[in-house]
Formats: sequence, C-alpha cells, structure tokens
Amino acid sequence: MSQGLLTALVCGAGVGAGLWLVVRGLFPPRPSLAQALAQLRRIPEPAPLTADVDGGMAARLGRPIASLLGRSDARWLVPGKVRQDLAVLGRSAERHLAEKVTLALVGLLVAPAVTVLLAVGGVHLGLVLPVWASLVCTAGGFFLPDLGIRSDAARRRTDFRHALSSFLDLVVVALAGGGGVETALGDAASVGNGWAFTTLRSVLDQARLARETPWAALGRLGRRLGVAELSELAASLSLAGTEGAKVRASLSAKATSLRTHQLAEAETADQAATERMALPVVVLFAGFLFFLGYPAVVKVLGAL
Repeated sequence: MSQGLLTALVCGAGVGAGLWLVVRGLFPPRPSLAQALAQLRRIPEPAPLTADVDGGMAARLGRPIASLLGRSDARWLVPGKVRQDLAVLGRSAERHLAEKVTLALVGLLVAPAVTVLLAVGGVHLGLVLPVWASLVCTAGGFFLPDLGIRSDAARRRTDFRHALSSFLDLVVVALAGGGGVETALGDAASVGNGWAFTTLRSVLDQARLARETPWAALGRLGRRLGVAELSELAASLSLAGTEGAKVRASLSAKATSLRTHQLAEAETADQAATERMALPVVVLFAGFLFFLGYPAVVKVLGAL
C-alpha cells in the first residue's frame, strides 16, 4: 500500500467520523415512546458521593466536544464498569469524557509536532511512521483516564465495605430492639459518619420520598457502585420485607463474614508489601558485600 493511499484512507476516515458526529449532534435521534415513558417513570439516581469539581484545564478544553458526543448518544465511549468507578469517586461521566477527549487530541498532535521538530533538525521520518504513531498516541490518550481511576475506585470500595460491616451491626442492634426493617435501616444510617453513611442516608431518604422499598434502593446503589455485598444485603432484606423472613441472624453472619474477608485482605496486602521489601534488602546487602570485597579483589588482580 502506497503512502498516498494510506494517507487518503486515514484522512477520509477522520473526515467521515467528524461529519457523522456533527450530524448526530445537530440532529439527535428522537427517543421512542417506550423510552420516553420509561424516562418519565425513572427514579432519579442518588447524589454523587463527593462534590464533582470542575476538573481542571483538561475537562474545560474537552467539554464542548464531550457535550456534542453526549447529545449524539455516545454512551458507549464510557463503559459501564468505568461508570461504576466514576460513581464511587463522585465524578460525572461528562467530565471524564471531556478529559478523555482532551488527552486524545493531545496524543493526536504529539506525533506531528515531534515530526516537525525533527524535520527542522534535518531528520525526515516520512509519512507512515508519524501517522501510525499519531493513531497509537490518540488511542492511548483516550483510554489512559480509564486506567487511572481504577485503583482509586478500588480503595473507595474497600472503605465502603468497612462502613457496610458497621452498618450491618447497627441494623442488627436496631432489629434486636424490636424495630422493623425500614426503621432499623434508617436508624443505623443516621448514626454513622463519613461518605458511605452519607450515601446510605441519602438513598434511604430518597426511597422514602419516592415511596420505594429501601431494599430496592440499596440494590440499585450496589449495582451502581459495583459493590456486590450491598446487592446481597438488599436481597436478604427483600426476603424480610416481602416474605416476613427473620433476617437478624443472617445480617449478623454477613457482618462477621465481611469483617473476616477484610482481615484476610489486609493480611494479604501486608504479606505482599513484605515480599516487595525483600528485593531492596537483597540489593542493599549485595551492595554492602561489593564494597567490602572490592579492595580485596582489586589487590588480588593487581598482584597478578
């Protein structure tokens, strides 16, 4: 394939994608009647766990294109797993998409800029290498923010599971005092502090105002955050609310299981940190032996 044909294909694909996005943004598809009715009956999602700040220069630069993509119904650009991580971190999908777009544009311009600088210095790379480098940098810049939030979201989920075990203990205490399931959930959520308890209070208050069962709201929150333990709690509470099952013992066992699992994870993390410390100690010991043995080795080699 000649360079001219490759350039024409790349330019044509870019122009075609840009025109498609412009048309979808100017003339978004009309929702069907079923989608419109479902939107009217939809219960609003809980408030973000933390206040979503402006996001800095990257989010501001990419916001116009992100808004255009949002109007074009391009939700697939932010996958469901990434949306769960964003929900845990209290960030909006629009801000995240704006950052992805900005980094993709930066990656698109990096390779041409380097090529121009090398050409000024007398080094000519041709056309194929800069084009492929630009495509790779664009893809890397677009997917890099998705990788950056994964570890932060994992730590937030761990914190939420710690708070959930305390929440279960409080629910068990309230149930032992003779309260109903809904009353026990409200009382337990009103005692604790922190972002996890604040989120639980917000979800339970919203369910009460919307005349929705609290276990349905908790199950939806568990799916939204990607916390399986919260969805399991909602299933257990649903049995108590609809079938009249006694759940105090099961909730107590679930709280104990959560704490046991958290202790096992903490021990695993400690062992991994200990193993990671072994390599620096070995290197330090090898360097110490080198400094001790270097004069003797030099003297022996000098005697030869």
